[in-house]
Amino acid sequence: MINLLQSLKRSLAYAVLWMLFMILDCVLSVNERHKHCAPTFSCGHKIDLYYPFWTSDREECGHPDFKVNCSDGFAELTISSVKLRILEMNSKSRIIRLARMDYINDLCPHKPENATLNNQVLPFSEDTELLTFYYRCRLSPKVDFTNSGHIRQLHCGDDTGRPSFSVSSHLYSRKREIINELRESCGSIVNVPVSRSALRIEERNQSAEAITKALEKGFELSFNRDCSRCRRSKGACGYNNTLGGFVCYCINEPHKHTCEKNGLSKPAKIGIGFVCGFLGATLLAACLLCFYIRRRKKLAAQYTNKGLSATPPTSIYRSNHALMPSISNLANRSVDYGVQVFSYEELEEATDHFSRELGDGGFSTVYYGILKDGRAVAVKRFFEKSLKRVEQFKNEIDILKSLKHPNLVILYGCTTRHSRELLLVYEYISNGTLADNLHGDQAQSRPIDWPGRLNIAIQTGSALSFLHASGIIHRDVKTTNILLDSNYQVKVADFGLSRLFPPDLSHISTGPQGTPGYVDPEYYQCYRLNEKSDVYSFGVVLSELISSKKAVDITRSREDINLANMAISKIGNDSVQELADLSLGFARDPSVNRMMISVAELAFRCLQQEREARPSMDEVVKVLREIQKEGESDAPDVVEVEVRSGDEAALLKHGVPPVLSPVSEKETSGSNTTTTTTSSSSRTRKSSF
Repeated sequence: MINLLQSLKRSLAYAVLWMLFMILDCVLSVNERHKHCAPTFSCGHKIDLYYPFWTSDREECGHPDFKVNCSDGFAELTISSVKLRILEMNSKSRIIRLARMDYINDLCPHKPENATLNNQVLPFSEDTELLTFYYRCRLSPKVDFTNSGHIRQLHCGDDTGRPSFSVSSHLYSRKREIINELRESCGSIVNVPVSRSALRIEERNQSAEAITKALEKGFELSFNRDCSRCRRSKGACGYNNTLGGFVCYCINEPHKHTCEKNGLSKPAKIGIGFVCGFLGATLLAACLLCFYIRRRKKLAAQYTNKGLSATPPTSIYRSNHALMPSISNLANRSVDYGVQVFSYEELEEATDHFSRELGDGGFSTVYYGILKDGRAVAVKRFFEKSLKRVEQFKNEIDILKSLKHPNLVILYGCTTRHSRELLLVYEYISNGTLADNLHGDQAQSRPIDWPGRLNIAIQTGSALSFLHASGIIHRDVKTTNILLDSNYQVKVADFGLSRLFPPDLSHISTGPQGTPGYVDPEYYQCYRLNEKSDVYSFGVVLSELISSKKAVDITRSREDINLANMAISKIGNDSVQELADLSLGFARDPSVNRMMISVAELAFRCLQQEREARPSMDEVVKVLREIQKEGESDAPDVVEVEVRSGDEAALLKHGVPPVLSPVSEKETSGSNTTTTTTSSSSRTRKSSF
């Protein structure tokens, strides 16, 4: 028996050593690019640089547009012969800060030139705006440049003697005649990104030196989202043209997005599985042998000692009781925060280790999951656990746990703020965001018709009106925060930036937050927030519903990059047809035409610069319902078609309707008579509802 035990121990030792060798072999065979690109690299005084930046010895680790040169102790990149210095790359705040070298200490470079960054790789952050420089301008005496707070004259002192100017982006929505004059009369126009907050600080100083100070602080870019997802899955970011651009290098092989489902190669998994199976079988054999030996010893002892006492029942109770969770802990699990509390582990399991991503925002990522009780959920996972994120986390819980409305998303529960990560659990909304349905792939495959869009506007407005009546300002109204269920019913989501608004106050003084293109300009300039800020954002949403255009699109002309500015201009000039999505029936359906023009006029009121000129959300919803009612009343009576022809009757029998004329007509031909009365507005329109 002793020899058998010794043999078993030797077998276990051999099995463990074999498994260690197998795992070591797997580790040594990791993808070389993963090892090369995973670490950050240093350049000058800057450390912790990685994708999309790269140096000559790390070409596969970065995007082609972002090669970095290390010179004079700084990290610099060149875009269209313009040098930009990397001032900061902060992984905690997910911000990259750059500055244009030609505009540091000099607003009049020898050859002013535009440098267009690839915003698909590194998008501008919410704090970045464009400052426009106009050089060598021929001024017209009819335009007064002196009374604008967003324009400064530069003293460039060139040979022409013509003046130059710097113009803040806010001027584009206020003084269009000045902008038009500058465009027509200036020899060179250059757009330079600048920090919005730095520019606001310096606005009190009207000198050109104030602009220089703001430019020295640089401008901000957000981290590349593809790379952020890849690094969270323990991958290394890189670029490969043959694989279609961005690639996530994993320890086994490259993947398109993340490594979360592909930790080891197939041979490694087979090898480890075989080793684990062999080791498990060996351990099982050892356990059975030990049980057999102990059993024989116990039987022998019973024969030699009849007075052996049994284990006291009380000791069994104590041991089991020590393993049981306390009743108070179970109670706390269900009442903490006023909603159900989930453990990190059960949500990790529900989301398949956070592998099924639904969307990625500025502060969080949302994943699809299925709870053990079968409920489909959307799990919101915050990027970091800073004090600001904990505030947003608690804010969403406090607001949603006390509000019930058919057009507000339902919060099922959360983790505790002491959990490994901050997670919120919502009902899963199957049709994605309104933005997806207006601008994404779904816009092509399942477009929403005009009646459907009007219904979405009414439901969204009703939800916001309900929030305002409850003393809450959403503060981040946008199409990506408007979800659509399987019946295209609205669910307004994302309350991380929302604020309670006491009814006895006219406004709240707070730093501007929100999404570029949707932020109330008066809130942005005066730091005063009230419910009319949501009205402005809703006006942008109405403009998107009318036009199918994005709120911000840098591919549009300079004055139309911001959809709010474009809508104000087109609607104000009675050119709604230039804004409207004509595929919705604007030109061919008089009823749709009238409704779209009425909604455009309402959007125009919502987008007014002065908030006193904007309607309340209650009034907005009332007007929308009236427009919908008038549109329904415009619909013609049911068309009766009398068909006496045998061929035409056969067509109807097989479900093929006759072609209807857009005008009333009566045709008579012998004994076959067809009478049809209709209008273009009566033609059947496919609705998503």
